[in-house]
Amino acid sequence: MIPKWNIQGLLPPIKPGESGNSHQRSPYDVDIVTLIDHFATSQERCKILDGLLKYRLALYEAGIQEGFQWLDGSFMQDIETQESRPPNDIDVVTFLVIPNQFDQDRLMMLFDTQKTKKEFFVDAYPFQLNQKYDTSAIKIIAYWYSMWSHTRDGSWKGFLQVSLNSSQDKDARGLLKAIKKEKGYE
Repeated sequence: MIPKWNIQGLLPPIKPGESGNSHQRSPYDVDIVTLIDHFATSQERCKILDGLLKYRLALYEAGIQEGFQWLDGSFMQDIETQESRPPNDIDVVTFLVIPNQFDQDRLMMLFDTQKTKKEFFVDAYPFQLNQKYDTSAIKIIAYWYSMWSHTRDGSWKGFLQVSLNSSQDKDARGLLKAIKKEKGYE
């Protein structure tokens, strides 16, 4: 379940009603269909969600089938109310398992932020899961968590986690298409 935005227009960092030391906290683990259902509320958001689904498809086609993504940025906020504008993109850290067989050149292009922002509306960053977890790897994970658990002005906020799952993505594409048709966004 995705919690509702709080009064600041942010996802709460801890599930409402839970204590400060609860494990019911960000990143909230949701499936991609729930993400689409929750956030496909405007033409701009649908465009970004469509880009995210195309980005995930490109990852699958490059050989990435295992992992998860942390999702954040203005897309995860009520930016329309906060700043009277739609979100421009969605921030994504992909925690991925690199298989023995994969398209390295294609994969590298999928983490070129300028290209992914332009083509998919995704601000993309990678983190390889099947590697040695030394101090620097832990610092990178802590960096992303600490960056994404606060706004630039220091307010606490939450973010989401979705698994890489190509079969769920097919259902998500169908749902997004239906929402766009229903709302006249196509």
